[in-house]
Amino acid sequence: MQGFLNLNKPAGFTSHDCVARVRKLLRLKRVGHGGTLDPAVTGVLPIALGKATRLLQYLRQDKAYQGTIKLGVTTTTDDLAGEIISQQPVNDLSLEAVTAALQQFEGTIQQIPPNYSAIQVQGKRLYDLARAGEKIDVPARTVEVYQIDVLDWRGGEFPEIDVAIACGSGTYIRAIARDLGIALNTGGVLASLIRTASCGFNLADSITFEELEEQIQRGTFQPIPPPIALTHLISVNLSATDAKRWCQGQKILNPQFSILDITESEEQEPSDRISIQAAKSTNFLRVYDENQQFLGIANLTDSDQGKVLTPQMVFEAL
Repeated sequence: MQGFLNLNKPAGFTSHDCVARVRKLLRLKRVGHGGTLDPAVTGVLPIALGKATRLLQYLRQDKAYQGTIKLGVTTTTDDLAGEIISQQPVNDLSLEAVTAALQQFEGTIQQIPPNYSAIQVQGKRLYDLARAGEKIDVPARTVEVYQIDVLDWRGGEFPEIDVAIACGSGTYIRAIARDLGIALNTGGVLASLIRTASCGFNLADSITFEELEEQIQRGTFQPIPPPIALTHLISVNLSATDAKRWCQGQKILNPQFSILDITESEEQEPSDRISIQAAKSTNFLRVYDENQQFLGIANLTDSDQGKVLTPQMVFEAL
């Protein structure tokens, strides 16, 4: 069995827990996941099955979330799961002030990951260091936040704002909640979060563990074919001769292939348009033979002799 599973992760499970359960349900050794989710967060967790685990690095890197930020509170973990550090009512805070402050978190920004996160510093996970009481200066990282939309606002002593966030890989929504509170001088934490899209998979198409078990029992479960998860990459079709040589690990000089053009439209979501732009600029390509069989991932580069198509990951050998 090989392909992908679009899992709707339940609360209380780590990403590792989900992999272990899928491995047991499908009786499959090779299982991996794309994009770690905190235990309290629900939503899309891409799961790779069999040889598809080697394709995780080539999936889309953009993600989308819907979450609630609570203002007037700070915690050790930047969400409600941590110990409260400070709590101060902010009755006079307006939606206009919060919306204006949110704008500084769009675009290419510098972000310091939460102390309780899976980032490694000096070979150790930050959450392990934090639980041990060690003080670590976490370096800021450059992340991309494509768009933040305000969905709802509830004023009061401790106002809450619901937001939809489209962002790139490595972005911490908890950090945005914390930094928004700092910008407003009120304190802020992430009250709840659901991932609505990740690596090209959407919440509407995801399935729960219960649904997965039911499909397995009925014998109807079918993994998502790898090419479907890689449609953000431009595809090439090789001749029979070149396809065979390529599958044997040989570089192809000036290969004769047709390229599927990728076009943009105003109807596409912002994150979709960004992924298309990334696809146009990347050197990674989907490779097919003349019969439209998916063969794997190639890297296309320039040389003195012309274009060179180099195997990156051979998925199907001829």
